[in-house]
Amino acid sequence: MTLETSGVPVLPDWARSLGTPPHSGRFREFPEAFRVEEQMAFTPEGEGEHLWLHCEKRNLSTAQLIRHLSHRLEVAPRDIGVSGLKDHTALTRQWVSVALPGQATPAALSELVEMEGLRLLGFGRHPRKLRRGVHRANRFALYVTGDAVAQGSLETRWHALVAHGVPNYFGPQRFGHQGSNLARARALMARGWKKKQDRDGLLLSSARSFLFNQVLDARIRQESWASGLEGDVFNLEGSASRFAGETLDDALQTRLAALDIHPTGPLWGRGASEVSGEAQALEQTIAERESTLCDGIEKAGATPMRRAMRLALQSPALERDGDGIWLHFSLARGGFATAVLRELFQHPAL
Repeated sequence: MTLETSGVPVLPDWARSLGTPPHSGRFREFPEAFRVEEQMAFTPEGEGEHLWLHCEKRNLSTAQLIRHLSHRLEVAPRDIGVSGLKDHTALTRQWVSVALPGQATPAALSELVEMEGLRLLGFGRHPRKLRRGVHRANRFALYVTGDAVAQGSLETRWHALVAHGVPNYFGPQRFGHQGSNLARARALMARGWKKKQDRDGLLLSSARSFLFNQVLDARIRQESWASGLEGDVFNLEGSASRFAGETLDDALQTRLAALDIHPTGPLWGRGASEVSGEAQALEQTIAERESTLCDGIEKAGATPMRRAMRLALQSPALERDGDGIWLHFSLARGGFATAVLRELFQHPAL
């Protein structure tokens, strides 16, 4: 499938590690069929200027949640912090911080903030605002139905993903409806990126995510996305640590096979590349093909970073329930559940 805007293809049908799934499937048929719970490495300390709220939301985006809390607690949206943005059509749980310096925790807090689709699970005070990207992982419970379940292909492919990992693609939501953010990013980069035209950085992020996906697609097609190339930079599973591996010796291959380390791809920016050799040559080929995006990102001053090209499914479980299957797994921060689902079955949104 290729997403299109005004008849012009925007997003390619990026390669799957297991090939095209033989059957279709259905997911997110109702909010409770797509459950996400943010997993934090810490909890509120019990005192401080910020009130942290543990919220459960249904059919509500994180942006809508922020606007609602801003109104009910009479604070500016900028004084509200979240670690991540959670899906709208889903049942999700996440922490939200609200700056209340010099103010006591409001009485009858549940009655004050709850509404249809929003439930308060707990709260506590903390000295600091909740910052983006501080959660450790997201725990998913997804209910899937359709031919892929009935014909058994989903289970076979699921076990392969558990054993060998999942391509760490950025999901389609990163690129906007029908790829509109990427189309706008291309136009903006061609003119010259300006902060006032992309204040929240969505277009810049979309462009960098697209380039990463293009590199990952190429690595899957040459069957090196999980096994590595000479000159790769590797990420240590479960951490932000990374290191360069100029040669692929037996020790590295053993760690790759055990999902202990993962090859990384570029989040493009201004500065020298960390990779070398074959890995650098492949990335440079794609950069030359997408020179408008790369030049625009560099002129915007983005800092180059690396992202693991493979996700390990943490605490995976598969459970049959009626005509469908529940898939349970955790993904490290930044991982997309849609990257898992697109390996398992065909669906227009994947």
